[in-house]
Amino acid sequence: MRKLDSHKLGIEQGETVLFSDFEDGGPMWSGDGQRDVSVPIVFSESFDMPPSVMVTLALCDMSNEAYMRMDLRAKNVTTRGFDIAFATWGDTKFARVRVAWQAIGAVSSEDAWDI
Repeated sequence: MRKLDSHKLGIEQGETVLFSDFEDGGPMWSGDGQRDVSVPIVFSESFDMPPSVMVTLALCDMSNEAYMRMDLRAKNVTTRGFDIAFATWGDTKFARVRVAWQAIGAVSSEDAWDI
């Protein structure tokens, strides 16, 4: 369990399109084997310590000709941002993916005194 030494919490959230490969025959749609994409996210303000970040699929458009193989995660989380990492492998074909994310963590307060 993570315990925060702050009475103020910051919550930031958003959505981002990771790729849209069906239009131009990009690797997630036309390739096979191991394929990865990583998209950096920058917070509007810094957290006091790296926040807890959750990512989830908001849109997933894929071929129905193969099994759905994917790995979606938040990586390299810092006080200023993180990377959304998506991977697939084998013969799975993704046309496009949009990810929703949320970061929750301690933030500074002008009212906090350091005695």
